[in-house]
Amino acid sequence: MRFQPARITLAAVLLVVGLALAGSSPAVGQTLTPVAYLPIISRANTNPIHTGIATYYYATGAGACGFAATPGDLMVAAMNAEEFNGSAVCGSYIRVNGAKGEVTVRIVDLCPECKAGHLDLSQQAFAAIDDLYKGRVDITWQLVSPEMSGPVVYHFKDGANQWWTAVQMRNHRNPIAKFEFRNASGVWVNVPRTTYNYFVQTNPGMGEGPFTFRVTDLYGNVLIDSGVPLLEDADYAGAGQFPYGP
Repeated sequence: MRFQPARITLAAVLLVVGLALAGSSPAVGQTLTPVAYLPIISRANTNPIHTGIATYYYATGAGACGFAATPGDLMVAAMNAEEFNGSAVCGSYIRVNGAKGEVTVRIVDLCPECKAGHLDLSQQAFAAIDDLYKGRVDITWQLVSPEMSGPVVYHFKDGANQWWTAVQMRNHRNPIAKFEFRNASGVWVNVPRTTYNYFVQTNPGMGEGPFTFRVTDLYGNVLIDSGVPLLEDADYAGAGQFPYGP
């Protein structure tokens, strides 16, 4: 998917005690001096930079991802059909660079006619990177892990019940790769994801609750929340948030 510049980190402190010449023996009276090596290791960036185009539409924050409208936050976008990936990109944050600047948007919708590399931005987001009158401009974009307030939120769909349990993740810093619940036997059950961005467990459902959920992000980070009640068309805030991605 999309990438941030590689970071340089101090990965380790390696203390090596030795002589100036490897394999030599110390002279009489010679004192061995410890030499501390501080290797600086570059961590490879795992999110590629995409080249494409941007258009705009009259966004509300709602759309194919099943999120509620967000009139107070319209820095949103629709992903092209080729990279929508069955709703796996829903809720992801994308940094878009254009001629006038950059903007970070949340993926909330699908652009069915758009080809790979194409993002359909809200008017507000498009105006941050180029002039609206152009309508269609060249861009680059990549997946990012933004600043977030609050924990991951579990949203239970309207109609959710003990036999048909539909849960959606909201307010997550990184894309969601897997959602599981622990059944009555203590076994983790992988819940399939739908194209409308809900994880739906049926035949059998999850039961009456409360539940223990395990959520894994794109980078392999895991959150576990216990005591989650069965709700209908309502939210339950988890205890934590994913760390920043690479």
